[in-house]
Parts: sequence; structure tokens; C-alpha cells
Amino acid sequence: MEKLRILIVDDEQGIRTGIRRGLRGLVVSFPFHDDDFEYDIIDAETGEEALSIIENELVDIVLLDNKLPGIEGIEVLEIIKERKYDLSVMMITSYASIELAVKATNNGAFNFVPKPFTKQELTTAIESITKHLFLKRMTRKMKAEGKKIRFQFLSVLSHELKSPINTVESYLRIIQDRQAGDNIDAYDTMVKRSLDRLESMRTLIMDMLDFTRIESGRKARNITDIDIIDIAKTAIYSVEIAAKAKGIHILMNFPKTLYLKADASDFEIIFNNLLSNAVKYNKESGEIIISINEQDSQIKIVVEDTGIGMNVKEKSHLFEEFMRAKNVKTRNISGTGLGLSIMKKIVDLNKGSIEVESTPDIGSKFTVII
Repeated sequence: MEKLRILIVDDEQGIRTGIRRGLRGLVVSFPFHDDDFEYDIIDAETGEEALSIIENELVDIVLLDNKLPGIEGIEVLEIIKERKYDLSVMMITSYASIELAVKATNNGAFNFVPKPFTKQELTTAIESITKHLFLKRMTRKMKAEGKKIRFQFLSVLSHELKSPINTVESYLRIIQDRQAGDNIDAYDTMVKRSLDRLESMRTLIMDMLDFTRIESGRKARNITDIDIIDIAKTAIYSVEIAAKAKGIHILMNFPKTLYLKADASDFEIIFNNLLSNAVKYNKESGEIIISINEQDSQIKIVVEDTGIGMNVKEKSHLFEEFMRAKNVKTRNISGTGLGLSIMKKIVDLNKGSIEVESTPDIGSKFTVII
């Protein structure tokens, strides 16, 4: 149960007592929030007393009369707005007018309830202002969290881009100063490593573009009849050179064709990520088995490798942005840490699921079901 604090500001004792009685035992619930709301009630006779309470104590909702001794309610409302207190105000007054209602609204009052009001009118107004307050706070929290996530995202991105830039710059300065002598062959390794780092940067940028398009809902999707076997073969072909360099054998177990209505680029991302990871994180002279079959209106894609595998902790963070297992075995393996996150979003987009089985030093098995 979540408690909210209501401050009644009215110079009439009878009004304050009546509101207390009307709200006694009130519990408000909403289908979009797990906890119910109940209320603690305090009161003040003057605007000055109300401002002192708001300044020094937690207050969530203010029921504010306008005609008060000393400063009027509308002035209290102006001060609340100026000081940006995190609360919601409902004006209650016997002297309602269009001018006052407009002024109160312009100064941030949520609503305007003329006295006298029934218990039902009061509780309905409290339910309404509670929903408003909850949604306002949730919106603010989501915006704050969004800023924090964007900051973390950009921090990681800048680090990921800065590292290869620094490496390439260092190699270029060595070449510029002829530190390895005048024989051009002496610089072959540096040129190759520079090109590898630039390729990593290009991959990161392309992954970032895919990621932001998916996150923003702007990824263009062209749904047509596609043969996913043909897409799988193209992905296998793209990793064959890297696989042969490590002596990795790729075994295929799938039909000649398998058609479905989908976006071809979605499945290119799925196959490319599964197979490139199966090569990168595999052992020398290892094996990759890719199986594709259709059963009960579902397509199952299985990619199994004999690689370095993952422990339970690494597996639990597998689909997080910029997540890369960091240990002695992965130290020299390049990657953006975005590929599997993007793949997971693509699978979700296609109303599918991913299952992962992995054992350190034995290998990993990814099963995608669409």
C-alpha cells in the first residue's frame, strides 16, 4: 500500500473536519499500478501555515481554499509554482468565478471544485488528482532514467570509438616517423592492424544505426515471401574465410528451401550474428552445426558451437547493450557488444524467442524460434 499525504488548507474548522470524514478509509487503485493508494491527512488554517508545512514536511496533494486570512489561496498557489514543489493542488472555494478558475489553472492547479461538494464529488476528485500526480511523477522518472541511459550509452560509445582511433593514430605516427626503418614491408603488420580496427569501427557504426532504428521504431520493414535457407547460406558464405583460418568445420542440416513472409534484413541480422559469434568464440579446429526446420507452424534455427562457452553470470547479461564477456579467452576477440542485443530486438519484433545453453570450455547453443 502506497501512502500519499493530503494537506487541507481552509480557515473553516467545519470544512476541514468534513473533508477528513469524507476521506476516512479511502483507498484508490488503478489497473496500471500494482499498489493501492491510501492517505494521511493534515490541515492548516492559513496560507502562511500551509507554506511552512510544505517547506518542511512531505506533502503530495493540497486542497486549497482561496479566501483565507492573510495571503489568499491563489497567492499560495503562485508560490508553490514558483518554488516548484513536487505536489498537486486542487482549489476548493465557495467564491468560484471564471477569472479565478483561469488564474488558478494558469498557476498549475490541477482542478477547481466549488464548495459545497458531496462526499462522492470529493472522492472522485481525489481519485483524479491521485492519478494525475502518479503519472506526472512517473513521466518525470522515465525522462530522468532516459537521460541517464542516454548518457551511459554515449559514454560507452565514445570509449568504443576512441580506442580504435587512438590505435590507428599511433600506427600512423610510427609510419610517418619511419620508426621501423625505410623498408615498407616492416609496416605491413601495422597497416593490417589499422585496417582491422577501422573495420571494427565501421561495424560499430552500422550496429549503432541498426540499434537506433529499432529502438525508435523507424526500421523500415519490407514483408515479402523470403527463403531463409538462401539467407542462411549467404551468411555461412560470409564467415567461411574466418572459419577456415581457424580450422573450423561448418555442418549444415536444413532443407533446400523454406519460405515464410518476413523481412529479409531481419533474418540477415539473425544469421549473421549467430554465425559470426560461433566463429569468433570458437576454438581452433572447432565445429559449428547449423540446423533449420519447420514444425507446428514454427521455424526453429539452431546454431551450436564447440567454443569457449559462458558461465551463468555472463549468460544472464548476454543480450544487454555493449555486453561483452571480459576474460583471458576473449581479450583478443573484437566486437561491439551490440550484435546480440540487436538480434534479440529483431527476434522480439518477429514475436519469437531465443534459448541459450552454454558450458565453459564446451560450447554454446543458440535456439531461435519464430
